[in-house]
Amino acid sequence: MPRIQAPTVAEHRARQRRAILDAARALLAETGAAPTLAAAGERVGLARSSVYQYFPSAEALLEAVAADVFPTWSARVLDHVASVTDPADRVWAYVEANVTLFSGPEQALAQALRTVMDPAVLHEHSAQLHARLQEPLIDSLSLLGEPETGRMAELINATVLRASQNIEADGVAAVLGLLDRLLRPYLDARRADR
Repeated sequence: MPRIQAPTVAEHRARQRRAILDAARALLAETGAAPTLAAAGERVGLARSSVYQYFPSAEALLEAVAADVFPTWSARVLDHVASVTDPADRVWAYVEANVTLFSGPEQALAQALRTVMDPAVLHEHSAQLHARLQEPLIDSLSLLGEPETGRMAELINATVLRASQNIEADGVAAVLGLLDRLLRPYLDARRADR
């Protein structure tokens, strides 16, 4: 029996599960392919049979990776938005946080997940992320007096997504500059009307 490297068995299992998830996440980002249980186990020094104690299949491991990363991504955006109080600045913080997320190392992981996961399962995680992120954006737009908050939030999201599609070639500053020129007049006008 392997040695327990934690004060309790439950904590040991939690650490092992975390290590397997991190290994699968890294393999997915590095290769763009779904990691096998054997490859994830090898990365953390576990036999494939030991990995089965935590995940019954490669599909279950992939779904666990998605379930793990989507809340992390959401928290990054929400924390950045929460760091400011003015509604117009919160909308801009939302834009900045999303562009930063699109430009970061997590994009390789997001692309790989889109490639290897069942679209229905991935859509479920994406829809939850989208709904959670929409809340502070819609709230900020409402505080700015926007009469069509839902539609405007969708338009802002689509604009950020489209502007970020060439982020590797253009760079973060160029994408944010473009979005600033497009959105700043709207935000300033809404702020002035309050």
